[in-house]
Amino acid sequence: MIKNGVRYNDIYNYRNSRHFIDAVREVRNMKIEKDIVIFAGACQSYYEGIIAAGANFASSPARILIDFLDPLIVAEKIATTELTKYITIKDIVNELRDGEKGVSGIGARGKKYTIYVE
Repeated sequence: MIKNGVRYNDIYNYRNSRHFIDAVREVRNMKIEKDIVIFAGACQSYYEGIIAAGANFASSPARILIDFLDPLIVAEKIATTELTKYITIKDIVNELRDGEKGVSGIGARGKKYTIYVE
């Protein structure tokens, strides 16, 4: 957020969120795998706009400074969860420093698959 910004739903009160939103929209419009997981945003980002643009997870719903490890924790959880399971923020919230105040989202399917070789 800009220094004296008070209207949380005004994109012009954010320095970089429009770039995150544009990037998320661009990825969602590409002709690539539709099951791609997008985590976007940074400290004090326009969370609602980023999620509406198509991100699975974003920071920071409470407009706080997030821990730099929180996005990595979310990515690690998704990467190490089986394809058959769906991960929501409720599955990860206890591992995050600020919980759902720092990171939230709609969820994503796990990306881990196991190949059995005989």
